[in-house]
Amino acid sequence: MTTAIGEQHIELEIGGMTCASCAARVEKKLNRMEGVTATVNYATEKAKVEIAEGSGLATADLIATVEKTGYSAALPEPPAAPSASDEDTPDGTGQEADALTPLRQRLIISLVLSVPVVLMAMVPALQFTNWQWLSLTLAAPVVAYGAWPFHRAAWTNLRHGAATMDTLISMGTLAALGWSLWALFFGTAGQPGMTHPFELTIARTDGSGSIYLEAAAGVTTFILAGRYFEARSKRKAGAALRSLLELGARDVAVLRGGREVRIPTAQLTVGDHFVVRPGEKIATDGRVLEGSSAVDASMLTGESVPVEVSPGDTVTGATVNAGGRLVVEATKVGADTQLARMARLVEDAQNGKAAAQRLADKISAVFVPVVIALAVGTLGFWLGSGAGASAAFTAAVAVLIIACPCALGLATPTALMVGTGRGAQLGILLKGPEVLESTRAVDTIVLDKTGTVTTGVMTLTGVHLADGVTRDEALRLAGALEHASEHPIARAIATAAEEAGQGRPLPVPEDFANVPGLGVQGVVDGRAVLVGRERLLDDWSLRLPQELAAAKAAAEAAGSTAVTVAWDGAARAVLVVSDAVKPTSAEAVRRLRALGLTPVLLTGDNRAVAEAVAAEVGIDEVIAEVLPQDKVAVVEKLRADGRSVAMVGDGVNDAAALATADLGLAMGTGTDAAIEAGDLTLVRGDLRTAADAIRLARATLGTIRTNLFWAFGYNVAALPLAAAGLLNPMIAGAAMAFSSVFVVGNSLRLRRFRALADAHGGPAA
Repeated sequence: MTTAIGEQHIELEIGGMTCASCAARVEKKLNRMEGVTATVNYATEKAKVEIAEGSGLATADLIATVEKTGYSAALPEPPAAPSASDEDTPDGTGQEADALTPLRQRLIISLVLSVPVVLMAMVPALQFTNWQWLSLTLAAPVVAYGAWPFHRAAWTNLRHGAATMDTLISMGTLAALGWSLWALFFGTAGQPGMTHPFELTIARTDGSGSIYLEAAAGVTTFILAGRYFEARSKRKAGAALRSLLELGARDVAVLRGGREVRIPTAQLTVGDHFVVRPGEKIATDGRVLEGSSAVDASMLTGESVPVEVSPGDTVTGATVNAGGRLVVEATKVGADTQLARMARLVEDAQNGKAAAQRLADKISAVFVPVVIALAVGTLGFWLGSGAGASAAFTAAVAVLIIACPCALGLATPTALMVGTGRGAQLGILLKGPEVLESTRAVDTIVLDKTGTVTTGVMTLTGVHLADGVTRDEALRLAGALEHASEHPIARAIATAAEEAGQGRPLPVPEDFANVPGLGVQGVVDGRAVLVGRERLLDDWSLRLPQELAAAKAAAEAAGSTAVTVAWDGAARAVLVVSDAVKPTSAEAVRRLRALGLTPVLLTGDNRAVAEAVAAEVGIDEVIAEVLPQDKVAVVEKLRADGRSVAMVGDGVNDAAALATADLGLAMGTGTDAAIEAGDLTLVRGDLRTAADAIRLARATLGTIRTNLFWAFGYNVAALPLAAAGLLNPMIAGAAMAFSSVFVVGNSLRLRRFRALADAHGGPAA
């Protein structure tokens, strides 16, 4: 398929990339094209390309350029909602899980074969007669089959004049196997009774009695393990989009010829009239034709109070009808709906975020060519000096073997394994190394209000009474009526009434009636009771006493919802319902400030509510009344102002902003879309954990940096000895083993990471 000439924005799926330097090569090649500006994200394996107007380029030209670079490219398939067969898979990702199967099989086979090879080489007591031949039998399949992805990538890179970490892995493992074969068949290493003497001496050797099979097999297995866990993480890149699609209704009752006919939502067209019953999701964006109800839009907009709708009002797809029956005319369908636009926002934000270059890949861009040049130079030097071909090849192969990144393969995975394991114990889920690099620089943390700083559930927070009225009486009468309603505010009052009654059942109302848009009325215990807006009381010519009117005005000024209650011909109470602040939020804000972060409250709720919540928890900067796309714009503006932004949220409306921020922290009690779009997940929904998450991420990143420094340090320190021909097999094995042990031991220190103590002096987790 070829896109029309002059198109401004094109997205391509890139295949065949194995490391971040591959993404950099593709990006560099695309940007060399006249009129093209491209960014390639290794994590999502996608390229975003902008073509200048009138450049005369088409998608086919871009694909051809990528293929000439040695990779594949294609236009992405549109995301589709999960099918039942997809959901049957263990992880709900359907066929995508199959892509990991070959890599997992390769890893398991390599691991089983490599362990005895490494043990025999490192433990002299296990070196029985002819042990070297068993090592060859076990190691050869690992290098040939297990390391095949590295050999294939190295060959592709070679054909295009490039070198990556795959090149070094392939050359090192093949050199180790090749030299071992030479030593076994043409040297003295194949003789019965051969052992690796336990000597740590620096002396020149011709290598004819030494084998390096444990290095070849061990390195292959370590690097395969790292690639496997990386692939598992990358496979989930599209889970946020799948979660968004799952929010929508699967089918809908459409009015055809006066009858209701259920059809898949995808078959809706603009102008169709469809029915939404209480508790159902609204199938698509539309306009209400009949009925009135309360619509819970908090999942999409962040608005904590349900929105009252009546004929003429607009409604959004995927929101929930919490009240009466509605007839809606579809005004937008498919890709034009707000839900679809939010899915595009999330995808654009994920693709647009700069790919976090793995530190090992960054250094390997210089390290790999230097090592190859050093090996070639070593071979040439010793051949030219007359030392003989055997000594020259021994020294050159030693350079490649000692440089092969055994500890590098462990540096990131082990720190991540320990860090993520400790984080899981504390209710913190780290997604991978891409998450960590931004944690050090973060200076601003944007907090969503609903469900993050607040509970996200409507709660009775105040009761104001007229003279002579008791709290239990007001709640009992109001709760009896509200118990029959499905409205979220009604449920909050009914729940509070049940709690106040300490298990006693609420009375059953008589003559119950729902007054659309105003409230409910009925007879409770022989009393005529009204519960709802002040206008409902006005219809019965009832007026609020001065003290209740003042309480109602104060509650509404603070952004809460005031519900009036009247019985026996007089207004008797005002009940205040609001989204209550979590008891841990104020402490969490103090902890975040202690980390040097500036908190900002960002919400789709109204300003009065936002400022009241901000004052309660100690936040000075408030940005309120923003739509989902505005949240992305706010985060981008903060970043444009020079701030490094972390975002904490829990709703679908936060997903795109979480993906846009330098660091996204999703509340585990929130939606799947938010969790998948975030970089860190706070399982328990406690905002205090956000501070611990940032501390743990910084500690894990510090450990990875230390591991990489020492892993490269061992290699660099040993390279001169190898080039000088002074590195015997025992020193090479000991250096490799010690560097790996150091990396693992350094990573295990993360197990001692502690959460901050809570306000009562105990550990937070």
